[in-house]
Amino acid sequence: MITQPKIPFQSSRWQRELARAITSPLALLRQLDIDPAAFPEPLALRTDFRMCVTRSYASRMRRGDAADPLLRQVLPLAAETDRAEGYGVDPVGDLKATARPGVLQKYAGRVLLVMTGACAIHCRYCFRRHFPYGESNAAAGDWNEALAYLAREKSITEVILSGGDPLTMSDARLADIAHRLAAIPHLRTLRLHTRLPVVLPERIDERCIEWLAGTRLRPVVIIHANHGNEIDGAVRRALRALRAAGVTVLNQSVLLRGVNDDAKALCDLSEALFDAGALPYYLHLLDRVQGAAHFDVAEARAREIVTCVRRQLPGYLVPRLVREFEGAPFKVPLL
Repeated sequence: MITQPKIPFQSSRWQRELARAITSPLALLRQLDIDPAAFPEPLALRTDFRMCVTRSYASRMRRGDAADPLLRQVLPLAAETDRAEGYGVDPVGDLKATARPGVLQKYAGRVLLVMTGACAIHCRYCFRRHFPYGESNAAAGDWNEALAYLAREKSITEVILSGGDPLTMSDARLADIAHRLAAIPHLRTLRLHTRLPVVLPERIDERCIEWLAGTRLRPVVIIHANHGNEIDGAVRRALRALRAAGVTVLNQSVLLRGVNDDAKALCDLSEALFDAGALPYYLHLLDRVQGAAHFDVAEARAREIVTCVRRQLPGYLVPRLVREFEGAPFKVPLL
């Protein structure tokens, strides 16, 4: 029998830092000494998907550089208000894959739990930027219905905690969920999809590792970094702490115009990840979500870039180029 660790609630450093996140585009540009007039199109100062970026992440942006690849990922531009043909609010079919409130089942043997709508950073290309979190959240029922569904479906062996970002939740809440999942005999793997080890590395502390690696389930953390400049000393320490605790750490990226759409940027990212203890996993073509068309990279160009990366790096450092299609039984490899 696994005993649930007692993790008392108290305000942690990461929670205080999260509360200090920058939410004003103009405030961020002032901090970086960038004139808003430097952009060829105006900022989107009012949008339903507000800006949010941690100060830790902002500190890695280049001062005075309006084309900085980290800034481009978080700064809302007027292009987001364009209505591009072929772009929608549910680009990968999450709503049709909803088995229960907060439970998405697209692939055999795996289920994804939408834990929260909260994030520490609002990536402008986010495929769930229009997701109806208020209507599709199992937390209101204390996860009982979701957990009962998992207990009945004995073909499910892996549970993915996603969101939003599950690491915006308290360790006490996450520990409770982890131990309730570990009590379901046929589950074997607990996977976490999170951007916080990159944008708020302070989140990976002893209490986080305690519940993540403290059950019988095999822990896997999928982080999300798109550019080598995102990986600094604090991120390396966080990822190495996860590895030291026996957590498998993989990275998935999105191919983004003006951010990482060249072979050198992707090679530098793979090398930085490997140095920090994470392996490249997926390189996604952009999910065609409304508001993100200006980030799109053509599939033919994506193939050229990844072919160039393959010429320069060993195979284990080359992420798989994929695209997710609604209703497909797996992510479709493009090479």
